[in-house]
Amino acid sequence: MDKHSSEETVIEARGLTRFFGSLKAVDNLSLDVFRGEIFGFLGPNGAGKSTLIRMLVGLLSPTRGKAQVLGLSMPREADKIKSKVGYMTQKFSLYEDLSVEENLEFAAEIFGLDKGERKQRIDRVIDEFELGERRAQRPATLSGGWKQRLALAAATVHEPELLFLDEPTAGVDPDSRRLFWEKLFDLAAAGTTILVSTHYMDEAVRCHRLCLVRSGQRSALGSPHDLMASLQGRIVEIIAHPTDKVLNFLGKKPEVTSATQMGNRLHLLLNPGAPTAEKTAVQLAKELKEAGFSVNLAESAEPNLEDVFVALTHGESIENG
Repeated sequence: MDKHSSEETVIEARGLTRFFGSLKAVDNLSLDVFRGEIFGFLGPNGAGKSTLIRMLVGLLSPTRGKAQVLGLSMPREADKIKSKVGYMTQKFSLYEDLSVEENLEFAAEIFGLDKGERKQRIDRVIDEFELGERRAQRPATLSGGWKQRLALAAATVHEPELLFLDEPTAGVDPDSRRLFWEKLFDLAAAGTTILVSTHYMDEAVRCHRLCLVRSGQRSALGSPHDLMASLQGRIVEIIAHPTDKVLNFLGKKPEVTSATQMGNRLHLLLNPGAPTAEKTAVQLAKELKEAGFSVNLAESAEPNLEDVFVALTHGESIENG
C-alpha cells in the first residue's frame, strides 16, 4: 500500500504546464500535497517555483493540465478558496503608509472576518508574532525580519487551512529565518498545511517533503532524508595539499561527478557506477600520493542536499515519493 494512501490530499496537480509566449515556465508537473505537512519547492531562481504557486493559488491559468486545491478546481473556483488559504509573496506587499495594526485590520477585513472576530484574531497574531510594541509602527520603519513577521501574521490572521509562501525569507538574516521557521512548525503542528518555495538548502532540509524543480520540471520528489539517503555510499571527503591543484586533479577523475571545496576539505560526489565511497577513498588517496600530493585524510562521508541537486543537474533521476 502507498504510504500516503490513508492521508488526506490537500493539493492535487496533474500535468501543470504554463507558457509565457515561447517560454515554458512550468513543464508537465504533477504532485500531491497532504494535510498537515510542510511541503517545499526547491530550485534556483527562474526554475518556475513562483509560477507554479500562482497557478495553485488560482492567480494564473495553466496552459495545460489541472489542479485541485482543497477540493476546488483552480483557477475556476478560486473565489471560493480565498477564505481558506493564506498567501505570502516574495516581495513585501503590505501597505507602507498603514501601521502594523492597520495592515492586520485590512487583511482581516479582506478575508471576511466580522468586526468582533477581527479584533480577537488581530490581538492573537500580534501576541503570537510578538508585534505588540510595534502596533503603531509603519512597515517602512521595520527591519526585514519584522516585516516578514508582519506579512506572515497578515497571511494567517484568518486561520487558513493552507498557507502558500513564495520564497518568504529572501534577503532576511539567518536569525530571522530561523525564528520564521519556528513559527511555521508551530502552524503545522496546529494543523495548517504549508507549501513553501525556497532556494536555501538549510530551509529545504527542514520540510517534510520536497519537490526539486529545474527548468520548470519536477526533477525529484521525496523527504529530504530519503533524497539524501539515495546517494549513500557515493560521497568522499579528502584533505590534501596544495588544495587547488588537488581539486583540479580529482575533478578530472572519471569516477568523480563533482568536486567542490568546503573549508579545508574537498567534497566529492561519485558517479552512480563507481566503486563504494570507502574503496574509492582508499584508491584516490593512493593516486594522490603517487602524484606527489600530501594527503591528510580520505574517507567516506554523508551526502547532503546539495549533492542531490548536483546529481540531478548531471541528469540523474531521484524519486522517493
